[in-house]
Amino acid sequence: MNKASPQVAVAESGHQISHPTFREAFRFWLKLGFVSFGGPSGQIAMMHAELVEKKRWIDNSRFLHALNFCMLLPGPEAQQLAIYIGWLWHKTRGGIVAGALFVIPSIFILWALSYIYVAYGHVLSIAAIFYGLKPAVLAIVAAAVIRIGSKALKNAVMWAIAMVAFIAIYFFHAPFPLIVVSAGVIGLFGGKFLPQVFGDETADPIDVDLANKATDFAKPSLLRALKISAIWLVIWALPLTLTGVFLGTQHTIFREGIFFSKAAVVTFGGAYAVLPYVSQLAVEHYQWLRADQMLDGLGLAETTPGPLIMVLQFVGFLGGWNHPGNLPPLLAATLGALVTTWTTFVPCFLWVFLGAPYIEKLRGAKQLTAALSTVTAAVVGVILNLAVWFGVHVMFPGGANVDWFAIVVCAIAFLGMLRWKWNIIPVILGSGLLGLIYTLSGFR
Repeated sequence: MNKASPQVAVAESGHQISHPTFREAFRFWLKLGFVSFGGPSGQIAMMHAELVEKKRWIDNSRFLHALNFCMLLPGPEAQQLAIYIGWLWHKTRGGIVAGALFVIPSIFILWALSYIYVAYGHVLSIAAIFYGLKPAVLAIVAAAVIRIGSKALKNAVMWAIAMVAFIAIYFFHAPFPLIVVSAGVIGLFGGKFLPQVFGDETADPIDVDLANKATDFAKPSLLRALKISAIWLVIWALPLTLTGVFLGTQHTIFREGIFFSKAAVVTFGGAYAVLPYVSQLAVEHYQWLRADQMLDGLGLAETTPGPLIMVLQFVGFLGGWNHPGNLPPLLAATLGALVTTWTTFVPCFLWVFLGAPYIEKLRGAKQLTAALSTVTAAVVGVILNLAVWFGVHVMFPGGANVDWFAIVVCAIAFLGMLRWKWNIIPVILGSGLLGLIYTLSGFR
């Protein structure tokens, strides 16, 4: 393999894989944190479009390999994918920067919107911008289904698995973890008995430089696992300990920290799996907020950058605002939001840093690769489910009337990105501006 520099690797197909410098990666993750709309499917779509298709900073095989692993973890898979890729490029500091910047912009944006929500209620201009963003996000997700599907669904069996996954989750509401585990088991046995069908011809990493680099700095060992676990468990528990000491274990903020720490461990399947669990307990048991407020929070999270599971920050904010104890409401709400966000996202670093070295070491195992490739096919079906679900809500709001503005904007954005290779950022900004103009002009 020829190398132009330590930063560049040439793929066997002739495509150049150019590794970003730390500064380039930092700028990308910061930008992504401000424009990562559309929940997990939209964010995965953006990362794939930017990192694999446009910048060629990582090859498709390695991207999907990392995605498959993150799909098996509890918590927000899009942020975990960012951590994994950042870790591959620049070790631990790269993973921390990627995961942190993926979330930090949305922390401030959602905090501001949460305050506006509790203090002033509905704001027309903000709602108008979000109205324009929704069809753009739908276009991004739809384009992702086509891009990822065209690379992951290599034969009729993989297409069938993707469609079965879509039917199972859309029509029968099958749990997401069950779909992923079932696909993995099918791929594990399929790789053993039908390797010609379930084998992945791109299993060997195209980017050999990155593969060797990861192998060098990420040798799995018991000592390393214990060290990582100890460090991140202390980081995870620190704000909970301080909250318990200074506010007491019965204060709302401490109880929120404990509750969302438990949720971070047991909720597999991303935001759509955790929301029913959180809604039931936060609304009915703890009564931190009302059911209609929970729905409003979901709407805010769906139309702001960052993981969809950021809705949990809104829950923490409302819990502190409604039950401040001896603190001023805004201070209690802010602390509740921060503790909730901390206990939701810090565990993601633990899961990835702990498991990624083993996944890299086992990358050449044919049966494991077949299992993960089958999981990818199922994930395509899950992303299609999200696209259809989101599309129904965007194009047919209320389940009856057709929103022609949304259909036209979505169609233009979809064709622009797929056919004319429009950049995601202008599409998002332009759609938000169109929504503002359309609404304030009185057409809506």
